[in-house]
Amino acid sequence: MYVAVSRPGSAAAVSAQSATPQGSSDEMLIGRIAAGDRLAMQTLFVRHRTPIYRWLLRFVGNEAMAEDLLSDVFLDLWRQAGRFGSRSSVSTWLMAIARNKALTARRRRQDAALDETVESTVADPADDPEVALHKKDRVERLRQALTHLAPKHREVIDLVYYHEKSVDEVAQILGVPCATAKTRMFYARQKMAELLKW
Repeated sequence: MYVAVSRPGSAAAVSAQSATPQGSSDEMLIGRIAAGDRLAMQTLFVRHRTPIYRWLLRFVGNEAMAEDLLSDVFLDLWRQAGRFGSRSSVSTWLMAIARNKALTARRRRQDAALDETVESTVADPADDPEVALHKKDRVERLRQALTHLAPKHREVIDLVYYHEKSVDEVAQILGVPCATAKTRMFYARQKMAELLKW
């Protein structure tokens, strides 16, 4: 099954949202997908595509590649829905699939760069020029600090702060023990604090 990547708010996205009850849990949708329900697949795709796409984009730094990887993630979901064991949330499972796809793509394309500011650089039109300038400066300082982190620390910061994953979920996504995820988070925060002092 090919999953077409549609932008948030598109007619396809609105159609899929309105056709399936909003009360359907992700786990129920996975069960329906395992039985071959395409509408359930569209609904789950609409729910999770934006955060996964943004994470992939920050990870690989290329819009076209992020869109291709997003399609691959949901294609894997379609093929493997019957294997979902509920050991983690559906979003955590999807992020783990996305991470594996992105790592493979980065190995193939060694010059890929991580861009941490895709989401945070959008200006709020309600801000006056001084506030907007201050926010832009703060975002730039944060972006610069993030680029000085080791990739394994950037990844943890991204998952915890941008995707609001718990340390346990981060450990599942990264495929490392929980203690390792906590240690990476500790060192990432410590390094960020040092970098942001100036």
